[in-house]
Parts: sequence; structure tokens; C-alpha cells
Amino acid sequence: DTPALLSNQDINAIVITTQHDSHARFVCDALNAGKHVFVEKPVCLTRGELEQIKDAYQLSCEKFGPRILMVGFNRRFSPFIQKTKSLLVNSREPKSFIMTVNAGDIPADHWTQNREVGGGRIIGEGCHFIDLLRYLADSEIVASQAMMMGQAEGLAIRDDKATITLGFADGSFGTVNYLANGSKAFPKERLEVFSDGRILQLDNFRRLDGFGWAGFKKLKQMKQDKGQSQCAQAFVDAVAKGGTAPISFDEVIEVANTCFDVIDSLESN
Repeated sequence: DTPALLSNQDINAIVITTQHDSHARFVCDALNAGKHVFVEKPVCLTRGELEQIKDAYQLSCEKFGPRILMVGFNRRFSPFIQKTKSLLVNSREPKSFIMTVNAGDIPADHWTQNREVGGGRIIGEGCHFIDLLRYLADSEIVASQAMMMGQAEGLAIRDDKATITLGFADGSFGTVNYLANGSKAFPKERLEVFSDGRILQLDNFRRLDGFGWAGFKKLKQMKQDKGQSQCAQAFVDAVAKGGTAPISFDEVIEVANTCFDVIDSLESN
């Protein structure tokens, strides 16, 4: 009973983990009811929905005071990414990022591939990696372009095999290779960061290696840690303690807009 849930004054936060095409509606409903919101990615599927969310957020803050709208971009909370971020703090030059995602094949008739229901895989999952590079660059995304696999006989889905390039205000740039045509035997996610004559390489959120970093060689864990529990805890702590949003509202909007720009770029080439 969603209306009863939203009207319950003993509940101050809502978690949304429904099918993608319902996210925007539930986000707006929860904000209109004065709730803090944690929504799994993506925050919405269209620019129109994003505008509705912006309006609802502004009105909610005006009526109820500062609200938290957080998207489940868990990777930035991983201990491996936190370590990477701390090592990059003193970088004197712009950074270069290469993110390789061995996304795995999903059938063309799966709901996540449907633009109106799941948003497609760039909107539905690729947003994770756009957000991750935005977080590590610590600089506004000012440019984006993308290319997907060309047309070929028997190829039903092309936009899950794509390369995305991002440009940041500080001169940094990053590439996300989102590829659904690989092997499960290869690690799913690999990140490489080039900065000031040094390199960091993250292998599937299990091992981080440093090359040329004084005082740092490697961080290794037996179990993969993509930051899911830390992400959820950050939201709970912010709501409970009245702190600032773990991910700023402006960055949530920026990443969503960039995803839409990427889709526009894919469809134009």
C-alpha cells in the first residue's frame, strides 16, 4: 500500500528498488510526501522525468527542509575507490581514466533492454561507470561522446557494445568501454588511472595495484567489495544524523543528463 507508506509520519525515508520505469514516479511521490529517498539506479529514464524530479526535489526542500535524494551508485563507496580517491588528491595534472566493463550478454527481449521499461543497458547500468569517473575526477563533466557497434546481420542489440568518452572541466578525460560481447572468464570490471607519471589499476574490485606511487604498491582483499553495504550505510547515517547527502543532488542530475547525452550521441552515429 504505497499511499499508506508515504503518508505514515513515522517513516522518514523510502528505498526504491522497483522496475526502472517506475523509479521517477516513486521518487516524486516520496519527495512530495517529505521523505528522504534512496533509489536504485537509474534515477529515471527520460529528460522529462528528470525535470519532474528536479521540481519535486526543490518543492520538497522548500516545504520540509533539506531532503536527501540518493542514487545507489555504490562503487564510489568501495574501499578500493576510496583508496584510489585518496591517492589522487594531490595529483598536479589532469587525469586519464580507462574503465573496461565486461558486461555480459542479456537477451534482446529482456526488460532491461527495452528503452521504455528498463532504459537500455547504458541508462540502466552504464550510469554506474559515468558516476564513478565523475567521482574520481572530482570535476564537472563538460563533454561526452559515444559510439556503438555498427550494424551487422543477426545483431539485435548494438548499444550494449559501446565506447563512451567523457571530458571534465579540469582537463581530465575518461573512456568507458561497455561491452556485452566478451567472455565470463574475463574479469567484469577493470579501471586504470593515469596521473603524474603514475598508474593505478583496479582489478574487479578485488585488487588495486599502484605503479610509480611512493608508499603504495597494492591493496588486496579475498572477497570482492563494490561498496554496496557502505553505500547503504552512508544514506542511513546521513538521514539519522541530519548530515549532507553522500552524493550531492547536483551530481545526481549531472550524471543523469550525461547518460541522456550519451544515448543521443549513440543514436546520432
